[in-house]
Amino acid sequence: MGDVAMTIPVLRALTHQHPELKITILTRALFSPFFRDLKNVTVFPADVKGKHKGLSGLFKLSKALKKLEIDVVADLHNVLRSKILKFLFFGTQFIQIDKGRTEKKALVSGKIFQQLKTTHQRYVDVFDALGFKLDLSNPTFPNKSILNEKTLAIIGQNSKKMIGIAPFAAHEGKMYPLGLMERVIETLSKDYKVILFGGGEKEVAILNNFEASFENTINIAGKLLLDEELDVISNLDVMLSMDSGNAHIAAMLGIKVVTIWGVTHPYAGFAPFNQAKDYALLSDRNRFPEIPTSVYGSKYPESYKNAAGSITPETVIEKVIRITLKQ
Repeated sequence: MGDVAMTIPVLRALTHQHPELKITILTRALFSPFFRDLKNVTVFPADVKGKHKGLSGLFKLSKALKKLEIDVVADLHNVLRSKILKFLFFGTQFIQIDKGRTEKKALVSGKIFQQLKTTHQRYVDVFDALGFKLDLSNPTFPNKSILNEKTLAIIGQNSKKMIGIAPFAAHEGKMYPLGLMERVIETLSKDYKVILFGGGEKEVAILNNFEASFENTINIAGKLLLDEELDVISNLDVMLSMDSGNAHIAAMLGIKVVTIWGVTHPYAGFAPFNQAKDYALLSDRNRFPEIPTSVYGSKYPESYKNAAGSITPETVIEKVIRITLKQ
């Protein structure tokens, strides 16, 4: 989900700077709402667990796509499925993203510690190779969405500034310890409306407990459609997130994003789009010198599991408040 969200600012620039293009996005149907504000863009849903599953499914998919008379293909994913599609699209210009696997391997092995090319720039490079030059220096974003009655019934009217908090990530080493996050929510909820984001039965139960424990705290996990969640995020003043999909979703909508980094690091190129460097709160590398232990946070020594806990709740709270005061 995060990777798909990261494409949106680049595609928005593409549609603005090359309005003559007709763009078809091949992605899972679930992610279709991400593209709702982009002109000349349609989504072709890939049913990778159904009719497009396996080699025979990919062959069916390629036949359906060829009927669209596609001139060029930008592969922003470069995985096995897209490599097979490249073979099936023989004769069509097909440019694949360079994920920089060699330099990322050097980064996590400790051979280098420096900023690598951002994922957004890697997407730009694909379009540049296709002949569509892009400039991301002056990005535009959609307006705040009007919230429907269902959503307003859940979160109420916006009498206070709204802080979104997404405390979960795919891997525990990327998460801020929940006990510390509880302190952050308790403090922020005194002066702000706190909107909690997450998914899955276990996460929802934790968020429900936060909601019950603190004033001005609302858990929307599992209560809204993705379209409606995007509407809520577009109305936030700040999103507080781990290095995870919610950070990129908020950033694609032009929302200020404070990110907490555990065993991963922005140097790998996955920082949210158009955010100030100091919005990224980093674990203490003096105590945890092997960070980043992996690109996606899936591998780390057991002693690094709570590395993000080296960031104090006071640091997190102060950063969020300072950003809201600037607005």
